[in-house]
Amino acid sequence: MTERVYTELYIETDSSFKGYVSLLHMKEVREPLYMSYEDRTICIADDGYYWMQHFPEGQHHSITTVFNSSGGLVQWYIDICNRIGYSTENGPWMDDLYLDLIVLPTGKIIEKDIDELEIALKNKEISTSEYELAWTEFDRLKLLLADGCMKLEEMTRPHFDLLSRSFVNIERSD
Repeated sequence: MTERVYTELYIETDSSFKGYVSLLHMKEVREPLYMSYEDRTICIADDGYYWMQHFPEGQHHSITTVFNSSGGLVQWYIDICNRIGYSTENGPWMDDLYLDLIVLPTGKIIEKDIDELEIALKNKEISTSEYELAWTEFDRLKLLLADGCMKLEEMTRPHFDLLSRSFVNIERSD
């Protein structure tokens, strides 16, 4: 990335979300970044793209939403994690537990890194309780997504609009 803008905010909205949300605007990148998922290749970073991360308090996952340069939704990337925290020096963080769910705007759900979790347990990089926590959260989120109970767009779009407006204020003050 050759030029970027970053902001973060603590958000508490009724019962739907409570935690930190960060937004990174990649104004200019050296080269686009593409990911291949099964039968498709998707650009997840390019000039003008945004990555917004949600760090929900008390949960065992974080959500990275990718928006293209027009603000169109590209994907949600859900990291299963042991815990989430906040550092005054570096902002929000998570302790990753390998498993990931990718949700495309079509509703397609892609499971990732199951093999990495198995290797981490075998190599004693994680405990049995962390392994079980990862699978419990992974299965819980898959069920919520499949049942339509996890309203990703309803949560992420208003937060994107809120945080991206702050970039206008940042750029005006420069």
